[in-house]
Amino acid sequence: MTQQYASIIIGDEPGKDSLPILKGSIGPSAIDVRALLGQNGLLTYDPGFRSTASCQSAITYIDGDAGQLLYRGYPIEELAASCSFSEVAHLLMYGELPTAEELTGFQRNINDHNLLHDQVLSFYHGFRRDAHPMAVMVGVVGALSAFYQDAQDYNRDADQHKAAIRLVAKMPAIAAASFTYSIGRPIRHPDNRLDYASNFLQMMFGKPNEPYHVDPVLAKAIELILILHADHEQNASTSTVRMAASSGANPFACIASGIATLWGPAHGGANEAVLNMLEMIGSPDRIPDIVRRAKDKNDPFRLMGFGHRVYKNYDPRAALIRDTTRQVLAHLGMENSPLMATALELERVALEDEYFIAKKLYPNVDFYSGILLRAMGFPSRMFTAVFAVARTVGWVSHWLELKRIGHGIDRPRQLYTGPTVRHLDKR
Repeated sequence: MTQQYASIIIGDEPGKDSLPILKGSIGPSAIDVRALLGQNGLLTYDPGFRSTASCQSAITYIDGDAGQLLYRGYPIEELAASCSFSEVAHLLMYGELPTAEELTGFQRNINDHNLLHDQVLSFYHGFRRDAHPMAVMVGVVGALSAFYQDAQDYNRDADQHKAAIRLVAKMPAIAAASFTYSIGRPIRHPDNRLDYASNFLQMMFGKPNEPYHVDPVLAKAIELILILHADHEQNASTSTVRMAASSGANPFACIASGIATLWGPAHGGANEAVLNMLEMIGSPDRIPDIVRRAKDKNDPFRLMGFGHRVYKNYDPRAALIRDTTRQVLAHLGMENSPLMATALELERVALEDEYFIAKKLYPNVDFYSGILLRAMGFPSRMFTAVFAVARTVGWVSHWLELKRIGHGIDRPRQLYTGPTVRHLDKR
């Protein structure tokens, strides 16, 4: 069969087959193809939705070519330098940075809802001690759907916002409990004298019958990690949350679906893969051989932590994580870390290599975050759980936005490649 082609004619005069172009506030415009099937009997074909705007959103903007990340219009570098995680959470969820009075109320609301129900705590004993923390979190967060009968009309603003606050408030306790349970240590409750990041640290690392003294350098570092991972536009887990939400599923089930998607090694598990790679390399003197292997298309080895589905420039989060990792290692007397030395040299060599420059492969946020989390005491199995704590804010922000300006249930179509109509033989 001869290959056929179709052309879309773009102009300023509407015609029978014209498709309108929608313009956002910044970034690429989008061709509105919703009428294409009805008018022409055609679907658009975009595996992985990588050239498809699946929704309208006012939360996060990425310019991959410029290496820019904005939360509600604010550059991530400015927010990381000047704001607490609670302020950023308020910004993402409600559209604006809080006033002093609003921040106090927001933090009080978080503190009022950060405890886990005793029956929820009992669920942990149903898991094996060696269960992956993300498996535990998927189960526990999904189980929250059975609680909170006081606010389950998710068409009401008040119930929507109460559910969103509950999820953000409880996620550090849920993640920390998945760790302490795995090592046989009693689950610790939140301490409302502490801020969000410090509270997470004390629930993770505090010991029974001992006061926990927050290290301000480590608290600042975990706050940076939370801010940088809070949202990232329509990534796989956020798109999953929005798709689940489009069906009217309750928010706890929606966020559990996001956690399950984040668990994938191509998504939230990438920093653990980077750490494994750096340990495999071992020392900077082996980097030339590793770079040679990465450039060999016949070698299955992949250089982890470089390149990004969206960024074709240096991930702005990577530079912030790298600088903080240096500060924390120096603070802990680990400035001679072989992992960090290997990472820094690998970055230097790759950024000077024409192969990586031509392919626009720059370090991403995962390249240094595993080194930082390991130095702070987080086991590698907890890396993605920390990511989930941060990303919950983004997930609930998108859930709230979808509830406000929903477009009905998501229903992608397909390009069918199976058998044509056939019939059972008469017997």
